[in-house]
Amino acid sequence: MGTEGEASAGPDWLVRVLIGRNPRVTLVRMAVSVLLLVGIAKFVLLPIRVVGISMLPTYRQNAVNFVNCLAYRFHPPRRGDVVSIRLAGNHVMYCKRIVGLPGETVAFHMGHLLINGKPLDEPYVKGPCYWEHEPITVGTDEYYVVGDNRTMDFYDHEQGRASRSRIVGKLLL
Repeated sequence: MGTEGEASAGPDWLVRVLIGRNPRVTLVRMAVSVLLLVGIAKFVLLPIRVVGISMLPTYRQNAVNFVNCLAYRFHPPRRGDVVSIRLAGNHVMYCKRIVGLPGETVAFHMGHLLINGKPLDEPYVKGPCYWEHEPITVGTDEYYVVGDNRTMDFYDHEQGRASRSRIVGKLLL
């Protein structure tokens, strides 16, 4: 059996935990936190949904991932990076892997990717690939991108050169 003072201490403790000793400071902290989270979600970590099978098995269809929009502020995209490429605003994008860098020649022969005539080791590609395509030279401000699912027919697969200005950022996870 508790006294009346102990019963009223329960709600005061709960209010102090949820709101704090100074409600104005708590409100300012909440506003700053919300603005920070919205800023990060809009300008730093962009959520995207992978639609299609071109990146299997690396990224599942309908999986939600995040694009780090600040990844290439201090260095250029690198071979092997999985990037998001803007098509129409930030609402329609491709998710592809960079395999060719500016100035390189990219070709496919008997299912193998050739960079400047030399085969590239691609451990992320699973399954048989029978692609054949003549060499393509990548421009000075372009990257050659392709999906990881090479079991698809070459002409059914969206791939090719992407200008640097269209690369939004690097996929996380």
